[in-house]
Amino acid sequence: KMVQKVSSILVQTLSEYQVEAQVVDAHIGPSFTQYELTIRSGTKLSKILALDKELSLSLGVKDVKIEAPIPGKKTVGIEVANDETDMVGLREILEKEPLNKKDNKLLVALGKNVMGLAKFCEINKTPHLLVAGSTGSGKSVCINGIIISILMRAKPDEVKLMLIDPKKVELGIYNGIPHLMRPVVTDPRQASVALQKLVEEMERRFSTFERSKVKNIEGYNSLGIEKMPYIVCIIDELADLMMVASKEVQASIMRITQMARAAGIHLIVATQRPSTDIITGVVKSNIPSRISFAVSSGIDSRTILDQTGAEKLLGKGDMLFKPIDDNNPERIQGAFVSDEEIAAVVDYAVAQQIETHVDNLFMDLETADTKNEVKIESSKEEDTSDDEEAFYNDVLDFAINAGKISASLIQRHFRVGYNKAARTIDTLEERGVIGPSNGSKPREVLIPKEEI
Repeated sequence: KMVQKVSSILVQTLSEYQVEAQVVDAHIGPSFTQYELTIRSGTKLSKILALDKELSLSLGVKDVKIEAPIPGKKTVGIEVANDETDMVGLREILEKEPLNKKDNKLLVALGKNVMGLAKFCEINKTPHLLVAGSTGSGKSVCINGIIISILMRAKPDEVKLMLIDPKKVELGIYNGIPHLMRPVVTDPRQASVALQKLVEEMERRFSTFERSKVKNIEGYNSLGIEKMPYIVCIIDELADLMMVASKEVQASIMRITQMARAAGIHLIVATQRPSTDIITGVVKSNIPSRISFAVSSGIDSRTILDQTGAEKLLGKGDMLFKPIDDNNPERIQGAFVSDEEIAAVVDYAVAQQIETHVDNLFMDLETADTKNEVKIESSKEEDTSDDEEAFYNDVLDFAINAGKISASLIQRHFRVGYNKAARTIDTLEERGVIGPSNGSKPREVLIPKEEI
């Protein structure tokens, strides 16, 4: 009944704006219904796309999303939110896993599409995933769904997890499960070190492959020497890490995303600030698969998906999934997993383990950081006055021989930073060796060569 009513309003409204259309089908999904319309040939699609506000006014809804055309069809889709959202449970999706993918340990459940079909994502095919969306849009539930899918289907020796959670509250519940390489990392500085260690692990794996003359982890595991586990690294809030150590984090993410796929290391990054200073060009170009939940503006949607559309999502798990091999994102209602279900799975996983397997390489995050700090301190102390004086004398000889001197000359000739060069120029001026500054020209040396 509802479908017939909305269909007639759609056709009537479009005809008022000189667009002849016929509703040929309606797909009722969990959170919205998609109406398929055929339009008269010769009608410009941009004309229909411009009518979204008029359609939402005549239907009395907040927003309608127009897909023109529906990929692979000769029809236009108009998506209208349902009055009530049907909840999609994680269990019912996991029960519908495709038979041909049963052996894939990295198959994770996402939710249901508009046709009511269960949608999955293979992490080893994505190979890295960017999840973005504003606060409360369903991001953390999606991350939990991914982790639970892995726990339900993989043993600890098949898939290892590395969880980084600067928010401190979201992933702490998983501490103690045998799949973890180390307890959940909550300190942003330690997280930066953990990512660097992950790069080390990747390089170690590549040298193992080289010795065994194989190209990737699948080839190595098929040799039957020992099973090398996949590693899935999940960062729950990238913005926090970028604030503390943006350069190091970005460098590590860049190296992992460029090379780590063959080594069986996959990265899933979530953020609620889809601005360009957090999701930089480097991060984006190397993470090809994206999931976007509801965001506040079309600009944010463009940052994540390179197209608008995410700002019209309904929230509460409504997402656009854009895998690496698809230009058109698919709209999916994300699967919901409750805290009780997570606790039950975690308790079961903890009860199964005989001993905890932690990777010693990843346990020692504290020392790496403090060592660096100590190094920085000591290097500052080493720059003693003796060195300064010796450097000053070298510059003095050079200046007298050249008959002129400038900070950039010192930088080029002695290969030092601007600060050191400028300090030396100041000292030379104080001691009356060179004249005052003369615009952009080099300074004149007052002591003639003969006096020396």
